[in-house]
Amino acid sequence: QVQLVESGGGLVQPGGSLRLSCAASTIIFKFLAMGWYRQAPGKQRELVADITSAGSTNYADSVKGRFTISRDNAKNTLYLQMNKMKPEDTAVYYCKVIGVNGMSSWGQGTQVTVSS
Repeated sequence: QVQLVESGGGLVQPGGSLRLSCAASTIIFKFLAMGWYRQAPGKQRELVADITSAGSTNYADSVKGRFTISRDNAKNTLYLQMNKMKPEDTAVYYCKVIGVNGMSSWGQGTQVTVSS
């Protein structure tokens, strides 16, 4: 079982930036895909962005042009750079990986609040 630990969440003003990190307990370059999801109160968890082992990225329409997903294989860490943040970005953000066996693992989540 892969252990994933998210960090970097917090309170930010509208228009501000945050960078989330997801540290994995094992090497990440073998994962089929890694991604960030979020869940706002009363809403379903949704995909924010993901990245495949080949480096292909995919973003939700609501974050395109503002968020950037990246990974550092040497540090076994996934990142989400969030810029021009909006109040509607407020949610708990989760890291997810999909292993070569197709099994998924989730982190515990980190709270992001965008408010003035």
